[in-house]
Amino acid sequence: MAYMLLILEPRGQRAERTPDEGRAAWDIMNRFADDLKERDILKAVASLKPDAQGARVQVRGGKSTVFDGPFAEAKEMVGGFFLLDCETKEQALEIARNCPAAQWATVEVREVGPCYIA
Repeated sequence: MAYMLLILEPRGQRAERTPDEGRAAWDIMNRFADDLKERDILKAVASLKPDAQGARVQVRGGKSTVFDGPFAEAKEMVGGFFLLDCETKEQALEIARNCPAAQWATVEVREVGPCYIA
């Protein structure tokens, strides 16, 4: 089963890190991803730039609106994701528990599936 680990970071947290702290976080997350690759669990992984550089698009009544980030109502931002191929939800939760980002962010575990099934 496919599971997505969403890394939900407090907004502004990255700006508070020194360059050395940022590189250390990057390195430990890359080692974590490499381990998942070696175990043939990792399907995809990416870090996302801060939401200040993002945009949201809505289409209502045939009219599209673009909202540039940062998004004031958001206390957290999606800082990255891991797409995993796990045998069970428990396996995905165990991986999330061992994710280094869980020490400075929230790791949300979601099973991938069609949007028409609750």
